Amino acid sequence: MAHQALLVPLRERGLEPGDDAVLFELARSGTTETALAAQLGLPQDALDARLARLIGRELVGRQAVGPELAPGLALTERGVRIRNALADHWTQLEEALMGELKPKHRKKFAGTLKRFVELLRL
Repeated sequence: MAHQALLVPLRERGLEPGDDAVLFELARSGTTETALAAQLGLPQDALDARLARLIGRELVGRQAVGPELAPGLALTERGVRIRNALADHWTQLEEALMGELKPKHRKKFAGTLKRFVELLRL
């Protein structure tokens, strides 16, 4: 049930699970497809299908990136708006989950969640 609730903001925007990771990573700066695949820990073929869909929805665009102006990817204006809306949603969710905790307990809980996420990546 919690998993389904977490997917609501993605589905409302026509996104699939994992699309948010691409949007958040590209929000930091434009990057190449190879670097993006490495940062997300995805095989290139899995990323290619996701990118084709996000480019088709005009959330991600192809553009030169870095000092060498290598072929790369960046968020479009629409992609930035959706990424920001998702960030706002996650912030509200975090506040709802941790709002009643004292700062010391928030910090401890955040550390536990971070460790949990790291374990999931293994």
